[in-house]
Amino acid sequence: MAASDRMVLGPLVGSIDQGTSSTRFLVFNAKTAELLSHHQVEIQQKFPKEGWVEQDPKEILKSVHECVETTCEKLRQLNIDITNIKAIGVSNQRETTVVWDKTTGEPLYNAIVWLDLRTQSTVERLLKRIPGENKAFFKLRTGLPLSTYFSAVKLRWLLDNVKEIRQAVDDGRAMFGTIDSWLIWSLTGGKNGGIHCTDVTNASRTMLFNIHSLEWDPELCQFFDIPMKILPKVRSSSEIYGLMVSFLSLSQKSGALTGVPISGCLGDQSAALVGQMCFQDGQAKNTYGTGCFLLCNTGQKSVFSEHGLLTTIAYKLGRDKPVCYALEGSVAIAGAVVRWLRDNLGIVKTSQEVEKLAADAGTSYGCYFVPAFSGLYAPYWEPSARGIICGLTQFTNKNHIAFAALEAVCFQTREILDAMNKDCGIPLNQLQVDGGMTNNKVLMQLQADILCIPVVKPSMPETTALGAAMAAGAAEGVGIWSLNPGDLTAVTCERFEPQINPEESEFRYARWKKAVMKSMGWETSEAPSNGKSE
Repeated sequence: MAASDRMVLGPLVGSIDQGTSSTRFLVFNAKTAELLSHHQVEIQQKFPKEGWVEQDPKEILKSVHECVETTCEKLRQLNIDITNIKAIGVSNQRETTVVWDKTTGEPLYNAIVWLDLRTQSTVERLLKRIPGENKAFFKLRTGLPLSTYFSAVKLRWLLDNVKEIRQAVDDGRAMFGTIDSWLIWSLTGGKNGGIHCTDVTNASRTMLFNIHSLEWDPELCQFFDIPMKILPKVRSSSEIYGLMVSFLSLSQKSGALTGVPISGCLGDQSAALVGQMCFQDGQAKNTYGTGCFLLCNTGQKSVFSEHGLLTTIAYKLGRDKPVCYALEGSVAIAGAVVRWLRDNLGIVKTSQEVEKLAADAGTSYGCYFVPAFSGLYAPYWEPSARGIICGLTQFTNKNHIAFAALEAVCFQTREILDAMNKDCGIPLNQLQVDGGMTNNKVLMQLQADILCIPVVKPSMPETTALGAAMAAGAAEGVGIWSLNPGDLTAVTCERFEPQINPEESEFRYARWKKAVMKSMGWETSEAPSNGKSE
């Protein structure tokens, strides 16, 4: 087919959405925000020891290549000219930590995923060096409590336990980054001139970044004993970082995106906030992915929580644009509980079956599931908690457990929403939602019932990818996507209204709280060690 026969849609923007459980590449029309095509590849998670969660950085990069290649092929089949892709945005799972060799381009260890718990002893050791062993000691500077969740302690563990990494640091060969940095460096040339950078949203999740000065903090780097020379350069969330290099060897058509600027970068939860167009103070969204993340835009002022929420950078949409902050409630296990029912218990073959089982049950029949597989995150920050299923009787079956698993996601959201309402003083009157799990109508109705407010879901649920595309398309030097409020496309939504009385909702929530208390204090660091990895 001649290129002249191809459909002309105006400028397009590609979006790499690299999540914990899968990688996607999506292409949007910059004028209408319409999703034209996408491809998704599931990512393998490795659990080498109890509490350890790793991924292969090379598999992640390969999955990006595969998604880009397949999506471009799908666009060709739709008769869409891929030379109209004028920019690419990156959105990524945050905190997950990679160290690689800049001379070979090879990772020096698997990526340590945000959920990973191996650093609990590292956290305890660091806490002993803090006055009063106060987890919140660095919160005013970083917005974060000292926890296994953030990158600095993962990087500290790697430096302590992997001699190849120590050697590479000594030799000046090591580079550290979160997944965005690894991808942008690799896609802009890798060992042949790749750009080593991150954006303010991802940097704000490392515990090494001062969220007020917007710079790596020398005192924090000294506390964690992290050499600053291995850190990426911190940039805004919307600017041209570098140009895509050809990564495909098959034929000329495969290098189609060569020379396209990578010009947007946002941690996945910030990207979803942008994609949901939460640009005003007080606007909030909840994303249901591997974990569950409620973010509320607090504008240009950083608000510090009294109720277990994090203060984080929402976005900085241009080098000369102001930084905006958010309050965040982070729940470690949401979609991951469904994957656990599928892969570990084997009670379903596909994630979609959980919805059917739960619908068949219609109730948990007094069964409560606290999926504290990685301890409890917000609002408790209790690393000693572990998962429990309680209230079991001889009557309980897999349908009730499936229902209880979905209910757990909703109860955890209620906990962080309650904390958010207390911190903000103005209760949300509806909840904007997105993420893969929002396709589950049973879950969405349950969520409305448990919150006692309507749940509003955009008809195009890929808001994380959309946010990264918006940042890329709006970047200076690209300028094909307007972020002016009047130019933003109105979004069609589906609403779920509460259908049970508030008394029943409160009763179930109180039982859930009781179950949470029973999950705590389970794990102690005095347990025999599994040995040290070299």
